[in-house]
Amino acid sequence: MRTIDFSPLYRTAIGFDHLFSLLDNSMRSEQKQPTYPPYNIELTGEDSYRITMALAGFDQSELAIEVEGNALRISGEKADDSAARQYLHRGIAARSFERQFQLADHIKVTGATLINGLLHIDLAREIPEALKPRRIAIQSNDPHEAADTMVEKPMAEKTMVEKTTVEKPTVENQKLTDTKVA
Repeated sequence: MRTIDFSPLYRTAIGFDHLFSLLDNSMRSEQKQPTYPPYNIELTGEDSYRITMALAGFDQSELAIEVEGNALRISGEKADDSAARQYLHRGIAARSFERQFQLADHIKVTGATLINGLLHIDLAREIPEALKPRRIAIQSNDPHEAADTMVEKPMAEKTMVEKTTVEKPTVENQKLTDTKVA
């Protein structure tokens, strides 16, 4: 396995040390991770993912899914039933396992299903409203100039923007307001 030296980036990048450590640790742990059970990671939407694990012979009661911080841990504890059966050939691996995935910020587990020996774990990126981009309206300093102002709705409502026109004060409008005041 090839290693990457991140030390030149530490000299110029500030605040990215967590990212470099994460990359370094993932490259080291990939060498230690067993290949059992096999799994797929799918992109199912713009902000949704699915991990599918092949767990033939496992029952739902023998599996555990835990999220701690940004770590997703899937484990299976298979009871030893070799005393009850005599195998001539045992090709189906039915051993205990533990598989760990590092989740990015704001990735949440939304559900899990076990169908036909396949464990499906659905994940979604849920960005908090405070971190979503928002548009800032630009106001005019001159009150006599006609301006189009932008009134925006929150990004959660798919950024619907309404346009409002502000009328320019005219001499006739000014006379009407003066007579109403007097």
